[in-house]
Amino acid sequence: MDETPVHTEETVTVSSTLPPQDVVTSTTTVVPPPGVPNPTQKVFQKKKKIFRAYQIIWFLLAVIEILLAFRMLLKALGSDPKSGFATLIYALSDPLALPFTGLVGITQTQTSTFDWSIIIAAAVYALLTFGIVQIIHMSKPVSKQEVEQTVDEA
Repeated sequence: MDETPVHTEETVTVSSTLPPQDVVTSTTTVVPPPGVPNPTQKVFQKKKKIFRAYQIIWFLLAVIEILLAFRMLLKALGSDPKSGFATLIYALSDPLALPFTGLVGITQTQTSTFDWSIIIAAAVYALLTFGIVQIIHMSKPVSKQEVEQTVDEA
């Protein structure tokens, strides 16, 4: 049998203006045994994890989009691919742009290159991210307001 500790508090109030009478108020508080998590805390922790997953997914998309934007900008401005920063950006963004290379034509002038496939890559990554977030949201819908409301109540 599960025994739950019970805390009972009794308050006696005597009014001095009225004829003396005792008013007894009794409060009973049920305290869960140690080691058993509060059910509302469990829900909060689950929602917090889901919300944190949303944040991580959107952060990763932002990093990918920034890398692709720098790649496109450096190519469009005709930067020297041997410079340190350009080499770093190209090395980091090559795996992201590789699946889309040659998908559409490249607009090229004397010094600059405009690679349309980078724009397509950025759009595809954004759509994939949105789809992943929607799949997670369908399995367990959580909004930022729900998390904040739960935090305020806790």
